[in-house]
Formats: sequence, structure tokens, C-alpha cells
Amino acid sequence: MKKKTIDQVLRSTWQAIAKMYNEEASKYNSSMAAGFALLSIDPKKGTPSTSLGPKMGMEATSLSRTLKSLEAKKLIKRKPNPNDGRSVLIYLTEKGKIHRDLSRVAVLKFNQAIKNEIGDKSLENFHNTIKKINELIKNKKKIFSF
Repeated sequence: MKKKTIDQVLRSTWQAIAKMYNEEASKYNSSMAAGFALLSIDPKKGTPSTSLGPKMGMEATSLSRTLKSLEAKKLIKRKPNPNDGRSVLIYLTEKGKIHRDLSRVAVLKFNQAIKNEIGDKSLENFHNTIKKINELIKNKKKIFSF
């Protein structure tokens, strides 16, 4: 059998994870993107809308669509930033906090299931490997100079 590239393994694994989370989120009329957004919003202080995109690795148009959906479902509310009139802070509503907790539990359950299956040492190795891959990506010269 032909060995898969790192790219293929990462992509197919991420697609499987996204599918799993979307199936779980659909039970609550939600999506993985919505859950991730709720988890990225500070439940006490709110979060500037401009910092959510980079924090989530999401393009502005996708983020805007996700925030509009969350607002329509009354999971978030937008308020002017008192420290910067040009900025908007995103806050969780009480309903949003409940959905955030549901998302948090789903993520923790998945992480615990992986940890139970592969053990602490393998999980630590996985994190170290991903960290190294990200460091290499940041230093493209090491990748593309032959």
C-alpha cells in the first residue's frame, strides 16, 4: 500500500473530526464553526470581533456569516467597545453560555477519548510533532530551499 503524505493524513483526519463535531452539533441545530466561535469568545469580558478571525483561523466572510447565525439564534450579542468607538465586542448571551458549555464538553470528551486510547506519552509525542510542523511552516526557508 502506498504511504500517504503528511498533508493527506492531516487533511483526512481534520475532515473526519469536523464531520464528527458537525454531527454532534446538528443535534443542537448548530455547527462545528458555531461551537468553535462560542469557545473563542471570553464568557466574562466578551471578545473584540476583530480578534476572533485570527484566533479561529477563519476568513472574515466565513466569520461574519457564523456571527450572524449566532446572533440570529440569540447566542451572542454585539456591543460597542467602550475603549474604541470603531470596534465591537461580542458577548455570549445566557443561551450562548449554555451552548458554549455543550461545545466545551464535546471537545473535552473527544480529547479524553483520544488520551484513553493512545496514552499520555503518545499524546505528548503528537503535540510535539504538531508543534515542530508549525515551526517548520513558519520558517519556509527550511522547507523550500534545496
